[in-house]
Amino acid sequence: MRVMQVMAGAQNGGAEMFFERLTGALQETAIEQKVVIRKDPARALRLSQAGIKASQLPFGGRLDIYTPFGLRCINKHFNPDVVLTWMNRASRMMPRTTGVHVARLGGFYDLKYYRDCDHLVGNTRGIVDYLVEQGWPADRVHYLPNFVAVADVPPVPRASLNTPDGVPLLLSMGRLHANKAFDVLIEAMVEVKDTHLWIAGEGPERLSLETLAYNRGVDDRVRFLGWRQDISALLRACDVYVCPSRHEPLGNVVIEGWAAGKPVVSAASQGPTELITHGENGLLVPVDDAQGLAAALNDVLSEPDTVERLSAGGMSSYQQLFTKESVVEQYLSFFRHVTGAA
Repeated sequence: MRVMQVMAGAQNGGAEMFFERLTGALQETAIEQKVVIRKDPARALRLSQAGIKASQLPFGGRLDIYTPFGLRCINKHFNPDVVLTWMNRASRMMPRTTGVHVARLGGFYDLKYYRDCDHLVGNTRGIVDYLVEQGWPADRVHYLPNFVAVADVPPVPRASLNTPDGVPLLLSMGRLHANKAFDVLIEAMVEVKDTHLWIAGEGPERLSLETLAYNRGVDDRVRFLGWRQDISALLRACDVYVCPSRHEPLGNVVIEGWAAGKPVVSAASQGPTELITHGENGLLVPVDDAQGLAAALNDVLSEPDTVERLSAGGMSSYQQLFTKESVVEQYLSFFRHVTGAA
């Protein structure tokens, strides 16, 4: 089986990180891969360390004629059975050539970018339902989840981030964008006393979030970490993982929290609501409800039995549905299905 994967995403992001994990995992199987990425030396180096030599193309705007030409040449030379494009730009720029064209969507995207695709993959059942509602034939829409792998590494030393030992520590991760609702989490910190918060991510809202933390008097307990590659070590260091997002199609971070054995508290946006059963493998609070989020966090931090129950429930969900072995086998089965090799 020959699979050509095409990713034109940003330097950082949940889909981009999963792309790297999946390509690395497929490299360990009998699949023969050709990987094409937007020019990104750091990503190319990480892929190289997993034994994958990636071709790099510009993936520019509408006037970029070089990228479609390059994709056509790579496709003709490699002659794949499956072409897997990730999200809008890669799917739009991939010429109609050889191989079954599958596009993977991690959100509720405009389907004009996917007109030339043979099959669509959604990483949540909500996205799959959306695709069918938008008119795609149900037999050409497929659910394939993400997997996460939290490494058994030492936790990030708290002192390295000016955080005292012995205090409860919350962790949240994501792009500093309004959709992620870090403003709500900072507001909640006013009522979550004697607790520190690490926010790992970067984006256009950083200055306003730092200003909010200062104005609300919690800046001495909130640390903005920027983009980090040591996700496993951050998760090992925290006591509770928090996902405050207003809009979160999947909530990959929820699964990462589960895999690290941490209790998860999340706003009830699309993806987390699909993943979390309230009180069993996490706690859900209304979107944009700082008081409700604070109350849920205080409950978890003050109740060891709740921590144990939610952590065990999250780990069980992870092991049943989102391990590397389970998801890779689903992808292999899917490739066989769409090529008629099953």
